[in-house]
Amino acid sequence: MGFTQKAKVPREVGINRFEDLDVLVQQNQKLLGGNVVAMVWTDTLVYRRELGDFDSKTAAPIASASKWLTAALVLMFVDEGKISLDDKVSKYIPDFELYGKNYVTIRHCLSHYTGVKVETGLKAMFARKKYSSLKEEAESYAKSEIQANAGTEFRYSNVGLNTAAAILEIVSKKKFDMLIKQKLLNPLNMRKTSFSTLDGSLPNPSGGAVSTADDYLHFLQMLLNNGKYNGVQILSEASVKEMRKMQTVPEQIKYAPKAGEGFGYALGSWVLEEGKDNEAKVLSSPGLFGTWPMVDWCRGYAAIFFVKTLLSGEQKKDVYLQMKDAIDEKIPSKCKE
Repeated sequence: MGFTQKAKVPREVGINRFEDLDVLVQQNQKLLGGNVVAMVWTDTLVYRRELGDFDSKTAAPIASASKWLTAALVLMFVDEGKISLDDKVSKYIPDFELYGKNYVTIRHCLSHYTGVKVETGLKAMFARKKYSSLKEEAESYAKSEIQANAGTEFRYSNVGLNTAAAILEIVSKKKFDMLIKQKLLNPLNMRKTSFSTLDGSLPNPSGGAVSTADDYLHFLQMLLNNGKYNGVQILSEASVKEMRKMQTVPEQIKYAPKAGEGFGYALGSWVLEEGKDNEAKVLSSPGLFGTWPMVDWCRGYAAIFFVKTLLSGEQKKDVYLQMKDAIDEKIPSKCKE
């Protein structure tokens, strides 16, 4: 006797309130790869749409959305007084001084201002396979050519975040994937999120995480609530404020991926809207596979569009900005211009 598998019934929330957003999500399902989870959170979940084979508990690679998590972990160490954003990298990795990069700071690492010239794309991915530790990877960056003086030119890459993660390993004497799980992911109840690799190879703090829409939304809730999650202060308000500071000026941006073109950069995330005193009103950390998380402090919401498909960055950006506009129409800004 055979069994008939029940068709998956999407769990829908807030469809009527966010009708325009819902139409956009469904219209762009094919463009976004067929499998889509869209969620919006204020002080509760106000919208959810699940399409295709994905639901909010489906785990998938999040690529560069990993950077935001790594940057938050660095700020946790700042909160504990173990490091400072303006510490020189050479304090922890002497090769940076030995090879003429003494002025590179941890802040430069989190904002892509190291000035180190490296391979990008697939070449960079294959190059990492030869390293046995993040420290060894960071030491290879120390030996690389200087493309610009530290702090003068923005070039998006894995150099900075992976170097910062190496410093955390040196300070804590723990492996990065275990460290971020213990200090950030577990307290945020991000049980399905991991930087560990199946083959035991070197984790990638810049782009190697696997997560779910539910999990990542917990992280966004924490940022939206100025560092607090479920009543527990995970990250200090001062550190969240630091993560919202614009680090770039337009003329210094020499390379940005399509999804980030036209935006400024903070620490591990892009500034979609800037407010007073160089503080971001909206931050986002889009990934290569299409996942697009964001926090809007002025309107008081966090949102995530969770997908897994390689798309044209320009296509992704246009669709997601349209979706953000649809959310903004329903949630007015509380910020004074």
